[in-house]
Amino acid sequence: MTHTVFVDGQEGTTGLRIHEYLAARRDIEVLRIAPELRKDASERARLLNAADVAFLCLPDAAAREAAALVRNPRTCIIDASTAHRTAAGWAFGLPELAAGQRDAIRASKRISNPGCHASAFILLLRPLVDAGLVPAAQVVTATSITGYSGGGKKMIEQYQADPPEPALTSPRPYGLGLGHKHVPEMMLHTGLQAAPIFMPIVGNFYKGLAISVPLPLAAMGLSAEAVQQVFEARYAGERFVRVMPLRDPATLESGYFDVQACNDSNRVDIFVFANADQAIVMARLDNLGKGASGAAVQAMNVHLGIDESLGL
Repeated sequence: MTHTVFVDGQEGTTGLRIHEYLAARRDIEVLRIAPELRKDASERARLLNAADVAFLCLPDAAAREAAALVRNPRTCIIDASTAHRTAAGWAFGLPELAAGQRDAIRASKRISNPGCHASAFILLLRPLVDAGLVPAAQVVTATSITGYSGGGKKMIEQYQADPPEPALTSPRPYGLGLGHKHVPEMMLHTGLQAAPIFMPIVGNFYKGLAISVPLPLAAMGLSAEAVQQVFEARYAGERFVRVMPLRDPATLESGYFDVQACNDSNRVDIFVFANADQAIVMARLDNLGKGASGAAVQAMNVHLGIDESLGL
């Protein structure tokens, strides 16, 4: 069976990558808008309503406008913007979130695609909150380093300019107003009642992301083994989530954590590094793969009831 797909915002970083994922798919017919009609509301509405699945790869306001154009009850919207990630009536497009999440994605015609930082954070914290190891009221801190592709075309152009701007050659912490756009979904979809203290950092590399969350084991009455066991139990059988060995020997042997090791995959790697009193739990992914376009295609596969890994 062939399914029709339209990407609204096909020239952006996420839209282009979705097209790459779909290019080799014989079960997908991609509808394309003529370049001169990209901002024509009537033509966009026609294509949105003609599609079985419509990806919105747009700024938040434009995504809300595009969603309002869809009248066809058979069209499933997968919104890659921030606009609907905490909105009622929208299924969160993270199949590994919890039991029943795949059913919610399959049943819904409105799916919000998770943010890149948020995906890694949620996959780390949700199991620990659900298991009671991290109290919902606890204030956690998180540091995330990501490649510059997450900033879109403008940031990519800045980093790839020749000669490069000196300020861009070193890591750049941002979100210093402590109001990063991913924080609401990080709270809602982990069950945390307090906003995490979140420090995102852009690095001088194209893609790859790793988020780390410290856990004071002794103060929390926990052991590293207990944390590891929760992750292993939660993600057993998940094809896109790999729980690495406790205190991963390969990483410790090299002495450095490879932020880019999941690039060009739809995989998330989860780690627990610890001594007797403290731990750092970490998750890494490709911010353009499982952190954006790959996640959107995975959600589409789940919704359509086909092999979840198809094309990924």
